[in-house]
Amino acid sequence: MPIPILRSLCHSLGVTASDKHQSSPNAGEISGDLLDWYDTHARKLPWRNPPGNARPKDPAWPYRVWLSEVMLQQTTVAAVKPYFAKFTETWPNVEALADASEDDVMAAWAGLGYYSRARNLVKCAADVAERGGFPSTEAELLKLPGLGAYTAAAVAAIAFGERAVVVDANVERVTARLFNITEPLPAARKAIRECADQITPDTRAGDFAQAVMDLGSSLCTTKAPKCLLCPLTDHCAARRVGEPERLPVKPAKKAKPERIGTAYWIERGDGDAREVWLVKREGTGMLGGMRSLPDNGWSARNDGDGAPPLSGDWRDLGAVRHIFTHAHLTLTLERYEGSQAPVGKGEWWPLERLEDAGLPTLFAKAARLALAQD
Repeated sequence: MPIPILRSLCHSLGVTASDKHQSSPNAGEISGDLLDWYDTHARKLPWRNPPGNARPKDPAWPYRVWLSEVMLQQTTVAAVKPYFAKFTETWPNVEALADASEDDVMAAWAGLGYYSRARNLVKCAADVAERGGFPSTEAELLKLPGLGAYTAAAVAAIAFGERAVVVDANVERVTARLFNITEPLPAARKAIRECADQITPDTRAGDFAQAVMDLGSSLCTTKAPKCLLCPLTDHCAARRVGEPERLPVKPAKKAKPERIGTAYWIERGDGDAREVWLVKREGTGMLGGMRSLPDNGWSARNDGDGAPPLSGDWRDLGAVRHIFTHAHLTLTLERYEGSQAPVGKGEWWPLERLEDAGLPTLFAKAARLALAQD
């Protein structure tokens, strides 16, 4: 992009043009400087192709890119690595995942959170397998189940080399600072995307997207950005203003509601034959489709008010706390002291294989509380 256009765009976003700014490099120099940095400093990740390399001929490459991008949504790289290794060992390509049962996939996903992603994995894999492979364009990728604007753009750019504008939280932060976009989120996202589009190169768009992500995670961090080490420091308008760490401007956080609920521990057998009663949650809603302990019907919007699954004596085992996206939950755990057997949908699960049940983190906490009191 020519210098006057870049200057005009920055000015329209609230950047005052100084003499230094008027001599700013053009968009090509910004992307070039960043790619040069990435060629040396790129993170080595199990789902990533080394920078500058041609797209791998491995037919499972788009699958690995897609899987990693879905897993990385709202989740850290450190948390994703073991899950990615397990998934690709169990289901090495999209055809294998398409043939998997939803229960097995949900169990393997347990602990990674945002469980609708796992349900969409199965749907998307079946769709892609039926098509004979992943589509290579952003527009077609957007039609797949569970792929939003970010994931479609990321897969198009990283897996297929298509020019696509990839904007995640790291890209948002880097771009807001580079152009000194002071409008608060979420209103600023339109301007951020337009600016990210201006500096996204026609070639190596996938490397460029990953470079911005790496820059945001390592140098252009939320707090205490390491501006002296940044390859874009001479181009950064927020750096010139002197307050890069305040961008992007985030709206005030709303207080999360406090919810209370109760889960029920029903056990039978002795020694190695001990089993606990598990149920499967409804396919939609919080922790949908996951195995869990029975509970009294709590949700992010309501406290639980349902009756226990069995009548009789219950012993209070304490409570666990859990933070969801939209609520804090205090879950009391009660143990059944009677001899009735539960009725309705559910299954007895061997305690010695409880880890294989794929309990979500909340109910895994509750199970540990119960077992600690043996």
